Amino acid sequence: MLHNIAKLCQYRRKVFHILPHVRCATRRQLSTSALESPEVDVALSTGRILKISSGKYARFADGCSVVTIGDTAVMVTAVAKQKSQNASFLPLVVDYRQKSAAADRVQYAAIDSANPPDVQAINGASAALALSDIPWNGPVGAVRVGLVDNEAIINPTRKEMQLSSLDLVVTATRQNLVVMLEGRGNVVNENELRMAIKKGTKEAQLIINGIERLQKMYGKPKRALEPLPAVDGEIQNAVQTMSEMRLREIFRDYSHDKFSRDQAVSKTRTDTIDKVWSSFPAADPGVISETFNKFVKGVFREMLLEEKRRCDGRGLDDLRKISCSVNLHKPLHGSALFQRGQTQVFCTVALDSPESALRLDPIASLDSGMRSKNFFLHYEFPPYATGETGKIGPIGRREIGHGALAEKGLVPIIPNEHPFTVRLTSEVLESNGSSSMATVCAGSMALMDAGVPVQEAAAGVAIGLITKYENNDTKHLQDYCILTDLLGIEDYMGDMDMKVAGTRRGMTAIQADIKVPGIPLKVVMEALQKSMEARFKILDLMDETIGASRTVRKDCWPVTDRLVIEAHQRAKLLGPGGTNLRRLYLETGVQLTPDDETSFRIFAPSEAAMHEAKEYLENLLKAEKIPDLEFGAIYTARIVELRDTGVMVTLYPSMPPTLLHNSQLDQRKIAHPSALGLQVGAEIQVKYFGRDPVSGYMRLSRKVLQGPATAMIRNLDRPGAAGATAGATTNPTTSGVEDVKS
Repeated sequence: MLHNIAKLCQYRRKVFHILPHVRCATRRQLSTSALESPEVDVALSTGRILKISSGKYARFADGCSVVTIGDTAVMVTAVAKQKSQNASFLPLVVDYRQKSAAADRVQYAAIDSANPPDVQAINGASAALALSDIPWNGPVGAVRVGLVDNEAIINPTRKEMQLSSLDLVVTATRQNLVVMLEGRGNVVNENELRMAIKKGTKEAQLIINGIERLQKMYGKPKRALEPLPAVDGEIQNAVQTMSEMRLREIFRDYSHDKFSRDQAVSKTRTDTIDKVWSSFPAADPGVISETFNKFVKGVFREMLLEEKRRCDGRGLDDLRKISCSVNLHKPLHGSALFQRGQTQVFCTVALDSPESALRLDPIASLDSGMRSKNFFLHYEFPPYATGETGKIGPIGRREIGHGALAEKGLVPIIPNEHPFTVRLTSEVLESNGSSSMATVCAGSMALMDAGVPVQEAAAGVAIGLITKYENNDTKHLQDYCILTDLLGIEDYMGDMDMKVAGTRRGMTAIQADIKVPGIPLKVVMEALQKSMEARFKILDLMDETIGASRTVRKDCWPVTDRLVIEAHQRAKLLGPGGTNLRRLYLETGVQLTPDDETSFRIFAPSEAAMHEAKEYLENLLKAEKIPDLEFGAIYTARIVELRDTGVMVTLYPSMPPTLLHNSQLDQRKIAHPSALGLQVGAEIQVKYFGRDPVSGYMRLSRKVLQGPATAMIRNLDRPGAAGATAGATTNPTTSGVEDVKS
C-alpha cells in the first residue's frame, strides 16, 4: 500500500501540474457508437517498440490509452468535470491501482517480469489526456534511464537494472524541456548523471512525437473554455498602490524569521483587502484576496531577479546557518540533531536482528525485485513542526514521499553485509524548507553515531528557481536565478524544488518538482552544479561533528555471535515446537536464527543479555560426559521399551533411548520384537556404526552380528565398562544398517 502511494505522488508531479488553470464551461456529449482501435508504434533508440493504443476500452472516459512494452500493458483513463465556481485551485486526483480496471484509475492491464509498468503509466496518462477533449499543455514523454558500465540504457529491463548504478526517471515535453526528475543512484558521478538526463530528455521526444501523431489522427477536439473573469484594472492598481511598498519593506527586512514574516504579510493582506473593499464595495473580497496573493508572488519574484538578494539576507548561493550534534540520549543506539536555519530534524537509529527486516508485499517485490529490506527509514512530520494544531493521525502521502526520498539518499552508504536490521526514524521538529534533505544529513550522522560502518557521509540540499518569460510565453525564457538551500516561502513562490542528496563522490538521490511547463537543460545542469557545491560545504560542517563511524562500543549496542552444535543436538536445542527458543527470547530478549542444521546466529540486545543467553544455552545443552564410542565396535545395549517398530535401547545410563528398528534386530523379517522373545530389561549386543552426518541419528545393528565372525563386546552399562571379551573384529561395513534416532 505504501509502495503504491509513493508512486502516486510521483506520477502526480510528473504529469498533471501542466494542466492549465482554467474553468471548464462545457462537457462533450458521450458517443456510444463503436470506435476504432488506433495505435502507434514508437521505436526507441534501444530497438524496442513502445506501443500506444486507444479506442477499445473505457469509452465513457474522456480519454483512455493502453501503453504496451514487451508483455507489460498499462491502461490509463482521464476524466474531467466542471470546476467549482469558487475554487481557487485545480483539484486533481490520481489513483495508481494494481487491480481491476475502472474509470478514472491507473492500473495494470498486464505485467511481465521484465518491464516495470510505472514509467509507462506516465506515458499512458499523457496519451489519455492528449486524446481526450481536456485542454492541457502536453504531451509529455517519460523514460527510465539506467547506467551500466558507464553507458546509459533507456527503459532497462529488471535484469539490466540489477547491474545498473542508476535508476532515473526523466519526464520531458517538447523542445527538450525537463518536466520532472526522480531517481536514485549508487553514488553516481555528476558527469554521468548529466549525461543520463540529456539522453533521457532526447529519448522522451520520440514518445512525444508518437503521442502527437496519435492525437492528430484520432484525438478529440478540445473543449471550449470560458476564461476566468478578468479583475478590474482599478482594483489591481489599488492593491498595488496600497501594498507594494509595505511588501518590499517586509522582504528587505532580514531580521524577520518565518513566523514574523508571515505575520507581516498577513497583516498587509488584511489591511489592503479592507481598504480596497471600502473603495470598491461592489467587489468580491475573494477576488481582492486572490489579486493580492498574485501581487505578493510577483513582488517577491521580481525582487529576487532584480536585487539577487533573498528575504533572509542571503545571496543566491549561500547556505543557512547549520549546527549539528550527535549522541543526544545514551539509551539510543544512535542519534543526531541537524539544524539548518529554521529547519530542525532529530534522527534516531535502532539496531535489531535480521528477522526484523521489513517484508514487502508481493506486488512491491515483483516491481522492485526485493523481498525484504534490512534498512528502512520512517519519516514523521507532526503539525507542531510548522506551528499548527492538528491531530497526529495515520501517515500521509507527504510523509511517505519525503521518507522514501531520504531513504534513497542513504541506502547506498549502508554496507550490504551489515549484521543488523537498521531502522532510522526521522522526526521533523521544525520545518522551513527541505526537511527531507535535512533528514539525509541527520540520518547520516545518526548512523555513524550508532556504529554502522557507512562507506562515507551523505548530505542533501534543495535548489530552487525563479524564472521570467517574455510576454508570459513559457517557450521563451528571458531571465532566471537559481537559489541554493530553499526556504519554505521560496519553494511556495518559486518555479522549482530540486532536491539532491549524495556524498563527495556522487549522487545518491534526486527529485525535481518543476511548476512551469518545463525548463531548459542548461538550467538543469546549472542547478546540479550548485547542488554539488552546496553539498560539499554541508559535508565539511558535518565532519566537524562526526567524521567517521563510531568504533568505541556503547553499552546499549546489540551484539551478535554464532552457535555451532552437533546435528543430534538440534532437537534438544529447539525443544518441542521451538519452546526453548521462545523461552530464551521472552526471558532475555535474545533471538536465535538458524543458518543451517548445525549453525545458529545469536542476536542479543546487549552484552549482558548475550552473557545470560550463553549460560542458558550451555545449561540446556549440558549433559553427562558421553563415552567415546568406537566405530565398528560391539556394545551391550539394554532394552528399555518395546514398540511395534522395534526396541528402544540405551548403551550407557545417561543416554537418551534410541530406536533399534525391527529390520536391524534379526536376519529374518519380523513384525514385532516379541517374536524374538525380547523383553524390557534384557541385554543384547549391537554394533555401532557412528552417527548419520545429516540427521545426527545413532546407527546401530544387531542383525550384522548374526554371522560366523565375532568381535569384542563393550558393556558401557556397567562401571569400568572399558573392558571387553576378546574376539575377532568384524568387517565394519554399513550395508543393511538403518539410521536410528538417539
